[in-house]
Amino acid sequence: MTKQKATNVTWQDGEVSREDRYNILRQRGATIWFTGLSGSGKSTIAIALERALYDIGKLSYRLDGDNVRLGINKNLGFSEADRTENIRRIGEVAKLFGDAGIISLSSFISPYKDDRDEVRQLHDQAGLEFIEVFVDCSLAEAEKRDPKGLYKKARAGEIKNFTGIDAPYEAPVNPEIHLKTDEMTVAQEVQIVLDHLHHNGFIMQPQYTRAGDRTSAASQ
Repeated sequence: MTKQKATNVTWQDGEVSREDRYNILRQRGATIWFTGLSGSGKSTIAIALERALYDIGKLSYRLDGDNVRLGINKNLGFSEADRTENIRRIGEVAKLFGDAGIISLSSFISPYKDDRDEVRQLHDQAGLEFIEVFVDCSLAEAEKRDPKGLYKKARAGEIKNFTGIDAPYEAPVNPEIHLKTDEMTVAQEVQIVLDHLHHNGFIMQPQYTRAGDRTSAASQ
């Protein structure tokens, strides 16, 4: 766990509680953490899930690996130390979103188990839910897809420290959700996550319906 450097700082409570925010939104904040190889389908699922949640009147926000590296983490590269710091920062941002009542959809390769466990610990200490989703795809299939042409560049030596090629990926041992994207459709994957959120009380009736039979929250 990263140590606190700044001194003489104290957490300042306000007059609006987490439960107050949850009651306004009629949902509980949570972090859904999609982890898997590049090309496994993390962003594709997160984008589809964001739309599905919107369609049932639920507020979510995507924290995408590339998007974040264009902003808050633009000063980080892909060394092991920078990868660790990248995930730590995103964990803190996701924790804030969860406290606000938002369901954050975090799509990061996040190859190291210790880094993901640290983010989980951050959430546990704050009393927030961390839902690890293993977006499982074989390396062969991920290379076949190669949507950004990154595997081809890594194989040619143009990209160093590329996960699955010359850098390791440590698969989750006991994730809350395990999606095998080379065997399932995006619609099936989204439905599995929606069902998990519903059954665990993160999205509440009457807004929730199954993905194949959604109605606008405004019409209910």
